[in-house]
Amino acid sequence: MANRHHPSVFLVLITILLSIHYSEQLQSSHSQTLIRIQQLLNFPAALSKWNNNTDFCNTDSNSSLTVVCYEDTITQLHIIGERRDSPLPRNFSIDSFVTTLVRLPSLKVLTLVSLGIWGPLPGKIARLSSLEIVNVSSNFLYGSLPQELSSLSNLHTLILDNNMLADRLPDWLDSLPALTVLSLKNNLFNGSLPNSLGSMENLRTLSLSHNHFYGVVPDLSRLTNLQVLELDDNAFGPQFPQLGNKLVTLVLRNNRFRSGIPAELSSCYQLGRLDISSNSFVGPFQPGLLSLPSITYLNISGNKLTGMLFENLPCNSELDVVDLSSNLLTGSLPRCLVSNSSDRTFLYARNCLDTANQNQQPQPFCHTEALAVGILPERKKHKQVSKVVLSLGIVGGTLGGVALVLLIFFIVRRGNTRNKMKNPPARLISENAASGYTSKLFSDARNFLSLSLSHTHTHTCARSNYLDPFYAFLHPHAQ
Repeated sequence: MANRHHPSVFLVLITILLSIHYSEQLQSSHSQTLIRIQQLLNFPAALSKWNNNTDFCNTDSNSSLTVVCYEDTITQLHIIGERRDSPLPRNFSIDSFVTTLVRLPSLKVLTLVSLGIWGPLPGKIARLSSLEIVNVSSNFLYGSLPQELSSLSNLHTLILDNNMLADRLPDWLDSLPALTVLSLKNNLFNGSLPNSLGSMENLRTLSLSHNHFYGVVPDLSRLTNLQVLELDDNAFGPQFPQLGNKLVTLVLRNNRFRSGIPAELSSCYQLGRLDISSNSFVGPFQPGLLSLPSITYLNISGNKLTGMLFENLPCNSELDVVDLSSNLLTGSLPRCLVSNSSDRTFLYARNCLDTANQNQQPQPFCHTEALAVGILPERKKHKQVSKVVLSLGIVGGTLGGVALVLLIFFIVRRGNTRNKMKNPPARLISENAASGYTSKLFSDARNFLSLSLSHTHTHTCARSNYLDPFYAFLHPHAQ
């Protein structure tokens, strides 16, 4: 029996030995890759303990360095450095660095923060086809996003904050079906946003703050999972964005919005942070925003919002910050905001509220400013347009009437000229004298005929039937 099972045991031992040898080779290959990464990054402090004898898959993790392995392959690499203000030396090559990175084909999570990495992001990073999370923020990347990133079908988080990336946001972002977090804050992106953003239905966080974007925000109402939208410090506008109702954070500060606040915003019951300050929003402030069940931060300062506040307005007791400064609000301070004010920040300066605190404006100031930004100027514009149209109509009608009178005069005169040619004046006078009619009577009759003709509105010399007796009476021999 022992001899019968001996070949099977031998095969198992061989397999184990080969797998150990393969694992050692694999670990050796990955070790060499990590050591090369250490060299290319100019030996940052976070990697100071790495050497050729380091067991990378069994090292202790800390806030600056984490290496995670699965079945002896590296799946996660987190390196956070301290080079926030200075890039790596001029001999650094981002192309060589990424070429080295792709030797870790099982990488799913890649974090390279504050390491001084500079240069355009190479498209070959997409060879790490298993990538799910990429965070290369606080470096010195420039140029545009490489289109090769669109092939990363598993990518659900892309964070490239605090770089120098530029150009327009590409249309192919909707080719990343799993993307839930897109954060490109503090870069140099410009242009308008692509409409394709509105079809990324899995997106939960969209952070585009501190760039040079401008224009209308595309329709994001289909992004039913969107919870965080940060568009501050750009030039978006003029209309308030179309959004879903699951927002938790909405920041539109310092843009060029100048529309009203949609009523639907008061039904965003999960909204906890709302900042629309430093724009030109007009129309009524919605007091219901103060009592949203999740609201803790509300900043509407630096707009032209109108409306009257009342002492008995309800508000959320969890509100930590409320800034209503520099608007056109009137009325009284809500008691719910004034009470327990030591536990919250409540600012309301430069309005027209019934209080002597925080530098309030006189009531006529807010009334005048409200008229300047409200609906009355629009009515004046409509009245001005109506007056112009009416004036043009009167002038046109007058000119048309003069032209018509001149035309009728020409027709009548032409008809009289022909009649004179057919009936010589001497004969007409003699016949009329024989009939006992004075010359004044004939003159009056001719005037009557001309007046009648002018009412027929004809443009030929033909006579109307009801004028034939008069014509025959004046010219009995004109047949």
